[in-house]
Amino acid sequence: VQLVESGGGLVQAGGSLRLSCAASGSIFSINAMGWYRQAPGKQRELVADITSGGSTNYADSVKGRFTISRDNAKNTVYLQMNSLKPEDTALYYCKAYLRRTSWRTWDAYWGQGTQVTVSS
Repeated sequence: VQLVESGGGLVQAGGSLRLSCAASGSIFSINAMGWYRQAPGKQRELVADITSGGSTNYADSVKGRFTISRDNAKNTVYLQMNSLKPEDTALYYCKAYLRRTSWRTWDAYWGQGTQVTVSS
Protein backbone atom coordinates (compact mmCIF):
# COMPACT_ATOMS: atom_id res chain seq x y z
CA VAL A 1 0.00 0.00 0.00
CA GLN A 2 1.25 3.48 -0.89
CA LEU A 3 0.01 6.96 -0.06
CA VAL A 4 1.37 9.56 -2.44
CA GLU A 5 0.92 13.27 -1.74
CA SER A 6 1.16 16.04 -4.31
CA GLY A 7 0.38 19.71 -4.66
CA GLY A 8 2.81 21.29 -2.25
CA GLY A 9 4.98 24.24 -3.17
CA LEU A 10 5.94 27.82 -2.48
CA VAL A 11 3.20 30.43 -2.24
CA GLN A 12 2.90 33.98 -0.95
CA ALA A 13 0.89 34.78 2.14
CA GLY A 14 -2.78 35.02 1.28
CA GLY A 15 -2.45 32.51 -1.54
CA SER A 16 -3.91 29.05 -2.02
CA LEU A 17 -2.75 25.52 -2.59
CA ARG A 18 -4.56 22.22 -3.05
CA LEU A 19 -2.96 19.05 -1.75
CA SER A 20 -3.91 15.58 -2.97
CA CYS A 21 -3.18 12.18 -1.52
CA ALA A 22 -3.92 8.99 -3.40
CA ALA A 23 -3.85 5.55 -1.78
CA SER A 24 -2.97 2.63 -3.98
CA GLY A 25 -2.16 -1.05 -3.72
CA SER A 26 -4.01 -3.93 -2.16
CA ILE A 27 -6.81 -2.10 -0.33
CA PHE A 28 -10.09 -3.61 0.85
CA SER A 29 -11.54 -0.60 2.63
CA ILE A 30 -10.49 2.85 3.85
CA ASN A 31 -11.92 4.42 6.99
CA ALA A 32 -10.71 7.85 8.08
CA MET A 33 -8.21 9.86 6.06
CA GLY A 34 -6.44 12.96 7.20
CA TRP A 35 -3.72 15.55 6.87
CA TYR A 36 -1.04 16.27 9.43
CA ARG A 37 1.83 18.73 9.35
CA GLN A 38 5.18 19.12 11.00
CA ALA A 39 7.16 22.34 11.10
CA PRO A 40 10.88 22.36 11.92
CA GLY A 41 11.45 21.87 15.63
CA LYS A 42 7.79 21.14 16.30
CA GLN A 43 5.71 18.03 16.81
CA ARG A 44 3.51 16.63 14.10
CA GLU A 45 -0.04 17.93 14.47
CA LEU A 46 -3.43 17.14 13.03
CA VAL A 47 -4.63 19.61 10.41
CA ALA A 48 -7.89 17.96 9.37
CA ASP A 49 -9.45 14.55 8.96
CA ILE A 50 -12.52 13.08 7.33
CA THR A 51 -14.42 9.84 7.84
CA SER A 52 -15.61 7.57 5.06
CA GLY A 53 -19.06 9.07 5.59
CA GLY A 54 -17.79 12.61 5.13
CA SER A 55 -17.67 13.90 8.70
CA THR A 56 -14.83 16.37 9.12
CA ASN A 57 -12.66 17.68 11.91
CA TYR A 58 -10.26 20.65 11.79
CA ALA A 59 -7.54 22.12 13.92
CA ASP A 60 -8.61 25.49 15.33
CA SER A 61 -5.73 27.19 13.52
CA VAL A 62 -7.08 26.28 10.07
CA LYS A 63 -10.85 26.47 10.57
CA GLY A 64 -12.46 28.68 7.97
CA ARG A 65 -9.37 28.61 5.74
CA PHE A 66 -8.80 24.92 4.91
CA THR A 67 -11.29 22.39 3.53
CA ILE A 68 -10.79 18.64 3.50
CA SER A 69 -12.65 16.40 1.08
CA ARG A 70 -12.33 12.93 -0.36
CA ASP A 71 -13.23 10.86 -3.40
CA ASN A 72 -13.91 7.35 -2.14
CA ALA A 73 -14.00 5.91 -5.67
CA LYS A 74 -10.44 7.15 -6.22
CA ASN A 75 -9.16 6.46 -2.68
CA THR A 76 -8.05 10.09 -2.64
CA VAL A 77 -8.20 12.83 -0.04
CA TYR A 78 -7.75 16.54 -0.75
CA LEU A 79 -6.89 19.59 1.29
CA GLN A 80 -7.84 22.97 -0.13
CA MET A 81 -5.80 25.61 1.66
CA ASN A 82 -6.83 29.25 1.30
CA SER A 83 -5.61 32.44 2.95
CA LEU A 84 -2.29 30.79 3.69
CA LYS A 85 -0.07 32.25 6.40
CA PRO A 86 3.68 31.93 6.98
CA GLU A 87 2.89 29.84 10.07
CA ASP A 88 1.30 27.23 7.79
CA THR A 89 4.77 26.41 6.48
CA ALA A 90 5.45 22.75 7.18
CA LEU A 91 5.82 19.28 5.73
CA TYR A 92 2.30 18.00 5.18
CA TYR A 93 1.59 14.30 5.58
CA CYS A 94 -1.37 12.22 4.53
CA LYS A 95 -2.65 9.43 6.80
CA ALA A 96 -5.22 6.74 6.15
CA TYR A 97 -6.76 4.00 8.25
CA LEU A 98 -7.38 1.07 5.99
CA ARG A 99 -7.77 -2.68 5.77
CA ARG A 100 -5.93 -4.66 3.13
CA THR A 101 -8.38 -7.56 3.33
CA SER A 102 -11.75 -8.12 5.01
CA TRP A 103 -10.21 -10.19 7.80
CA ARG A 104 -7.38 -7.81 8.70
CA THR A 105 -7.45 -5.11 11.31
CA TRP A 106 -7.49 -1.42 10.55
CA ASP A 107 -3.93 -0.15 10.21
CA ALA A 108 -2.57 3.37 9.81
CA TYR A 109 -0.52 4.24 6.74
CA TRP A 110 1.41 7.44 6.11
CA GLY A 111 2.60 9.19 3.02
CA GLN A 112 6.11 10.60 2.57
CA GLY A 113 5.01 14.21 2.88
CA THR A 114 4.83 17.26 0.66
CA GLN A 115 6.43 20.59 1.54
CA VAL A 116 4.33 23.71 1.83
CA THR A 117 6.20 27.00 2.19
CA VAL A 118 4.37 30.30 2.66
CA SER A 119 6.42 33.46 2.25
CA SER A 120 5.53 36.72 3.93
